[in-house]
Amino acid sequence: MLQRTLLRASRQAARPVQRIQPAFAPITRATPAVRWYSDAAPPEGKKDGEAAEAPKDAAAQLKEQLEKKDKEVIELKDKYLRSVADYRNLQERTKREIQAAKDFALQRFARDLVESVDNLDRALTTVEPAKLTSENPDLVTLHDGLKMTDSILISTLKKHGLERFDPSVESEKFNPNVHEAVFQTPMPDKEDGVCFHTQQKGFLLNGRVLRAAKVGVVKNS
Repeated sequence: MLQRTLLRASRQAARPVQRIQPAFAPITRATPAVRWYSDAAPPEGKKDGEAAEAPKDAAAQLKEQLEKKDKEVIELKDKYLRSVADYRNLQERTKREIQAAKDFALQRFARDLVESVDNLDRALTTVEPAKLTSENPDLVTLHDGLKMTDSILISTLKKHGLERFDPSVESEKFNPNVHEAVFQTPMPDKEDGVCFHTQQKGFLLNGRVLRAAKVGVVKNS
């Protein structure tokens, strides 16, 4: 009995030990992380330090654009001011032209009218003052009527800018712009160049010479 027991023990000791493998092997160490690298070449024109220079370039471009806008604003303002000045000049010039057209609209009519005024003036000067007496009442009445008509006519013409002037009344100095010298004669008692005689009276239309006065001028030298 003892021998059988020893024999079984020796047989069990001689058998190889079978290990039971687990279904899943335990992870003994951490799996290393995988990194991916690109084989594409870096973009052209970009180098180290360009990231810092990019904001500087953008600021320079913005500054340049701002300067251009400032110049455009200045140019537009200058054009605006010039346009306003041109418009105001046009207004003033148009206003003057309209006023001149109104002032000298009667110029042609006035030229024809002065002949009638001259004839009326000649009629008054042809009557000698010695004949204007009570012995000739009709002549006196006619003369007074002509004189009154002449005064009313000259006053009416003056309201419309037409004025008659006589240089010899105030002994005016000869002015070629408003006078026309018909003859010259020496007169020791008068100053040289004075209009002493008026052959035909002159007319002004709104300050402009419509017809120059024909005068005799003193010339002592």
